[in-house]
Amino acid sequence: MKVLVGVKRVIDFNVKIRLRADNSGVETANVKMSMNPFDEIGVEEAVRLKEAGTVEEVIAVSLGVQQCQDTIRTALAMGADRGIHVVTDAPLEPLAVAKLLKAVVDKESAELVIVGKQAIDDDSNQTGQMLAALLGWPQGTFASKLVIDNGRAEVTREIDGGLETVMLKLPAVISTDLRLNEPRYASLPNIMKAKKKPIEALKPEDLGVDTTPHLVTLRVEEPPKRQAGVIVENADALVDKLKNEAKVI
Repeated sequence: MKVLVGVKRVIDFNVKIRLRADNSGVETANVKMSMNPFDEIGVEEAVRLKEAGTVEEVIAVSLGVQQCQDTIRTALAMGADRGIHVVTDAPLEPLAVAKLLKAVVDKESAELVIVGKQAIDDDSNQTGQMLAALLGWPQGTFASKLVIDNGRAEVTREIDGGLETVMLKLPAVISTDLRLNEPRYASLPNIMKAKKKPIEALKPEDLGVDTTPHLVTLRVEEPPKRQAGVIVENADALVDKLKNEAKVI
């Protein structure tokens, strides 16, 4: 069984986000980039499934600019077998990403897809659900535990009321939550081996997918700075402010 894992190149979570001077978007020039943390969890889970003998091959897929190959190499160093890079400089919306991933899934005949529940740059939380809908596959979102056995996937997922366990018939789409696992650090020997693992380069046109954006970003602004708090003398003063100034009661 093949498992396909989506890996997105994003601004490193330790970097303080800055806007471009013209407020057209987030500044990415000369900024440290890394793999989306939720996707790291997805790679780790896929590699663990391979180590357990549940799957035979792990394929890391990234979509975007040429530098996305660095993100794929990171996945290969963690244990993925090979990579696929869909090269495009165009901005990709979640629906376009889902369509491209579907095309790759069809091309590779993968039986399991693991993606992060969301990317930390746009927080859309849409790609996994859209991909499952396009494929017509069952989905297990926000997975905190995954067990593959006898052609089925048992997914424990986090919901508002606690935990929910669902049983999915493979093939299926899984999106990862933080509690699923702790990603490993790639060792130096594995980093060196990753340089020799193959990465196939494709273009959206090769997959027959139109990635034309449907949305236009007019302007990006930082949220207003939080104002300093006020200390009130007693509960009556607090209620008065909440009622008359904040107007929340």
